[in-house]
Amino acid sequence: MPARQPHAMTTPRVQAFDAWIRGRFIDLNTALEDLYADLPNRSAVAGVGDDLKAQLTEEGRALIADLVDEGNTDEGFDRNFELLGNVGYYMAACRRHEITEPSRERTSPLTEASALALHLGASVGTVPRFVASHMETYNRAVNGKYRTFTWRHAERVFLDYNTRTTFAYMRAADALGRIHPMGVSHPAAGDLLNDARRALEDALALNTELSDTLDVDDFFFAVRPYYKPYRVGSTEYRGANAGDFAAFNQIDMLLGLCDPTDTSYSQVVVEKLMYLTPDEQRRLRESFRHPNLLDSFLSLAEHASEPWFQQHAAAFLDVCTALGTAAAQHHDDLVANFITAPSKALPDEQMQGLTASGPPLEVLLDALEKLRDRRLAADRDDIVTRHADIATLRGLLA
Repeated sequence: MPARQPHAMTTPRVQAFDAWIRGRFIDLNTALEDLYADLPNRSAVAGVGDDLKAQLTEEGRALIADLVDEGNTDEGFDRNFELLGNVGYYMAACRRHEITEPSRERTSPLTEASALALHLGASVGTVPRFVASHMETYNRAVNGKYRTFTWRHAERVFLDYNTRTTFAYMRAADALGRIHPMGVSHPAAGDLLNDARRALEDALALNTELSDTLDVDDFFFAVRPYYKPYRVGSTEYRGANAGDFAAFNQIDMLLGLCDPTDTSYSQVVVEKLMYLTPDEQRRLRESFRHPNLLDSFLSLAEHASEPWFQQHAAAFLDVCTALGTAAAQHHDDLVANFITAPSKALPDEQMQGLTASGPPLEVLLDALEKLRDRRLAADRDDIVTRHADIATLRGLLA
């Protein structure tokens, strides 16, 4: 019996669009990035490569129009989500090249793409745009190559490391989530805490290697711009964010370092729900219901002299240290060197719309700093952290 082909469950029109996204689309984006790289200001892309931009727009529009005419083929979640990603890649590229620009439009000029994206988003239960999962956990490789916007080395480096780091955080979240049904005194809890610590140490190592490997200018000028907000229909959706996975917030809340009743934290978590796949949405919602491990240990302080408490509390604190170290490296190294530093050279008029999440850079940096310090359990009086509670638990260790 012949092996099933990767596209056996899709229609010829879906296959044609996917082939374009994985080939010609990347060629056009790369050719445009090559033109931008020679500019005195690599962010001033308006009016550059207009012939290539027209080819990108019209070729994509024709393929998408065929899909709109075809209607709902109900290929199941994986295929529909992948198709949504392909439409999103096209719309994100048009935004990157300033073919579309949400501040000058009340509705997206990409009419066919908007129609298909809205249809697919509603059918799969996510926002109708390209999201982080399309780049990482649902980015199907064909003959070893997954979807990218360009052929540039920096984009591959960024996605390779980001994907592996995301899975490391997922391993940590999975280990921590398995402790709740058993309790922190269960003999297996120590193993799970050690598993979580090792996963977070892997995440730190990967992000450190990413920092050493990724080219700052190529990331800032030729990778980051594809993750900007854009309109689908009349609604502007924020850009793809590398943190748009449940695991990051699961770890925060399961450890107890971030409080789901803290409005400034929970508002961000709730806002990102629809940017996750349905399975990720379920995981994140469950995290709001589970008690956290820090409170569990503190509530059992009467058993502090027991060997299990000494071992498991120490292992728990090691997990918290690993998370804080990884959070600090991400903010103080990756964000500082790959976003903050190169942005200082931009003209004021190009600072607006710099971030994928929408708010001005200084607002985003302030929010990220506060998130870092929650994960570090830092001693701050302007935000709620677990600094005092972590100190209390440390004081219970022999």
